[in-house]
Amino acid sequence: MRERSSDESFRAVAEVLRAAKSLVAVTHARVDGDGMGSMAGLARAGRAAGRRVDLIVPDEVPPQYEFLFEDRPPSGAEEFAQLAAGADAIVVFDTCSFSQLDKLADEIRHHSDKVVVIDHHTTRDDVGAIRWVDTSAAACGVMVGELLEALDWAVDAPVAEALLTAAMTDTGWLRFANTDPRCLRRVASWLETGVRVDELYRRIYQTDRPERVRLMGRTLESLELHCEGKLAVMSIRPDDFATTGARPDETENLVSEAMRIGTVCTAVLVVEQDDCVRASLRSRGEIDVAEIAKRFGGGGHVRAAGCRQKTDLPAFKQRLVDACTEALHASE
Repeated sequence: MRERSSDESFRAVAEVLRAAKSLVAVTHARVDGDGMGSMAGLARAGRAAGRRVDLIVPDEVPPQYEFLFEDRPPSGAEEFAQLAAGADAIVVFDTCSFSQLDKLADEIRHHSDKVVVIDHHTTRDDVGAIRWVDTSAAACGVMVGELLEALDWAVDAPVAEALLTAAMTDTGWLRFANTDPRCLRRVASWLETGVRVDELYRRIYQTDRPERVRLMGRTLESLELHCEGKLAVMSIRPDDFATTGARPDETENLVSEAMRIGTVCTAVLVVEQDDCVRASLRSRGEIDVAEIAKRFGGGGHVRAAGCRQKTDLPAFKQRLVDACTEALHASE
């Protein structure tokens, strides 16, 4: 596939969606607010415009995001294969990485001729026939908002609610450095539909179970500081889940807790799971954590990235500490 400019890709994706009567919307594993809000926003607008839109995710939807969907989307490869076979187009949101598509990756490869990608990450594979990747976008949801405007698909309060979920969660409720005028203009237009961000915030962030709060405490107890306090490293083991009763999906955003420390400019959270060890990385911008994640088969943004390995936690943690230490020294 020849590389297109961002504008060309935008127009190509719009043409595909305008012509399609049936769509399948997909996002990445370890689902988050941007991926799910983006696909839910397009689904709500597409259905109102007379399209059939089916949704599928590689993982279970965390409870705080269930409000985005009338019915919980299926997550299996067989279900995806059935939906994909009858769809005019498949839209992949918020990733351009086969590793992040997890158990859906092979089927997406099989149907690549009708796959389009909408993403804003720097890490990308040869996913699909058309890829609209705009790394300057604050969130995938911002891109979807622009796409709906080009398609002339209505953005009512339900659509705006989904897209606000996407943009607000990926910008840390407009606190992160990726918040820009382009994003704020979209947010303002969505607020004009009557959605209240205070209610949305409570729905997403203030419905934690006590088990998650206990897991946060154990995570903070594991805190290690390196590089004269510039690097924070935390870990979660199976025993932490067992003791607290927390679920694996309740680790979302725990890595950011270490960024409260004034000296910390890079934070790493390593989580041991049944089939792999997963790492989340955050940076204030001194180093590019996406480049570090790429070394371990992952990717993401300069300031937020992730990766996973089939190895033991202590070994993986040490390799990440070494990589981050090297990058921090190089940035001095």
